[in-house]
Amino acid sequence: MKLSKRGEYALRAMIDIGIARELGRELIPIREISEKENIPIKFLEAILLELKEAGYLDSKRGVTGGYFLAKPMNKITIGDVVRKIEGPLAPIRCASVTAYEACTCPDEEHCGLRILMVDVRNAIANILDKYTLADVVDVTLRKLRRDKAPLRFLEVEK
Repeated sequence: MKLSKRGEYALRAMIDIGIARELGRELIPIREISEKENIPIKFLEAILLELKEAGYLDSKRGVTGGYFLAKPMNKITIGDVVRKIEGPLAPIRCASVTAYEACTCPDEEHCGLRILMVDVRNAIANILDKYTLADVVDVTLRKLRRDKAPLRFLEVEK
């Protein structure tokens, strides 16, 4: 499994929105995320709309608007977000749990490639489903604070 730019940008945006929430900012304008993460704004708009339709984000329109989390961070697993944006985690369809398709192998049950790819799929799913957005936001904030790195737009403006 390879994460596409779309998947990478979706996760980076979700993490930024989560960090901002932890630092006291509920609404983040799309332009701020676009500039901080160097993501083309039109591409980011499409991604955030998809995440909104999936129920992870919501938005408020207008000059003071922006995106915010629609669910608690501890209820959003990284695996769910990746599946929503990227599709199934399995490297081949016959190893997929959510999008299984028979392969062309004459003996799927004993196919070494399928057996290996099921293990790959399970390893990826076990890791991505283990971590929530809250976990990733927490570890990111701890590392930023430890390194005394700037939090840029994410902090509440004083």
